[in-house]
Amino acid sequence: MNSSSQFSLSYADNIRQKVQALAPGFSISLVAAAAASFLSEHYGAPVMLFALLLGMGLSFLSVEGRCKAGIEFTARTVMRIGIALLGMRITLAQITALGWQPIALVITLIIVTISVSIVVAKLIGFQKLFGMLTGGATAICGASAALALSVALPNHPQKEKATLFTVIGVSALSTIAMIVYPMIAEWLALSPTEAGVFLGATIHDVAQVVGAGYSMSTETGDTATVVKLMRVAMLLPVIICAAMITRMQGVESTGPRPPLLPWFAVGFLILACVNSTGWVPMVVQGGMNELSRWCLIISISALGMKTQFKELATVGIKPILLMVGESIFLVVLVLLLMHWMF
Repeated sequence: MNSSSQFSLSYADNIRQKVQALAPGFSISLVAAAAASFLSEHYGAPVMLFALLLGMGLSFLSVEGRCKAGIEFTARTVMRIGIALLGMRITLAQITALGWQPIALVITLIIVTISVSIVVAKLIGFQKLFGMLTGGATAICGASAALALSVALPNHPQKEKATLFTVIGVSALSTIAMIVYPMIAEWLALSPTEAGVFLGATIHDVAQVVGAGYSMSTETGDTATVVKLMRVAMLLPVIICAAMITRMQGVESTGPRPPLLPWFAVGFLILACVNSTGWVPMVVQGGMNELSRWCLIISISALGMKTQFKELATVGIKPILLMVGESIFLVVLVLLLMHWMF
């Protein structure tokens, strides 16, 4: 057997082993998603909410065992595939139709939220960089922003624990926001576009923004996704600022840096550009939209399985109050900016 054949067999074995490792977790997420879809069709409640609740009921599967790797993969990679495919639902005309207000709103909320978080963190006895970490996660894109900022910020003895808390805290708060914020939007009688701006500008993680937005309406989901991806794009300048702080303090970050702009945001933009040409056949567009919907339902189920609220109890009350306060501040700030700009 020549070396080329050996390489092909080795590669095939690696693929097969990876599939076998991921299959149990993905399969249970798929079953939960199918059950959520069945319940939604028969009881009229949002499918994303059912998927989340069913997943949370199976959270013990993500702690250890055969399902853990597949649940992690589904909650992260499948979700990002679903988000990227949402680009086939969006056109550049829709983005420009939102006007300058959402762009100005996103820039303002990120600057103000991170600045206030740094000041408050210092006042309650934490390092300023912890405020930047939690403020950046709250203002930009949740756990992924926390991880990206952690790499760029200077090393300190508590950085790993602070990063872990921020990831857990922002994920838990974002899950709660996915359920509560649509109720707030309905209570305030926001229009579909206004509700999309509100959800896209306040919920931390992309998956929960999508879940909350499309649980209200297609228009709200489309708007929320566009606004949220504007926030994701702001990760680049914030990371640059964090890197500048690192250099000013004379501390070098170690380890590989995450991408400044996530690939799913790039994929979303590329597909939106393709869709904007009007050349995509309706059958292809419909098929990709349905695939995107199922990817998101499956990933929301897995995300529910990963939610471990009990872990928050081990970090003390002050950091929890800080992140809850940041989230409430962001909601109030966005509503004030919307009242002024829209």
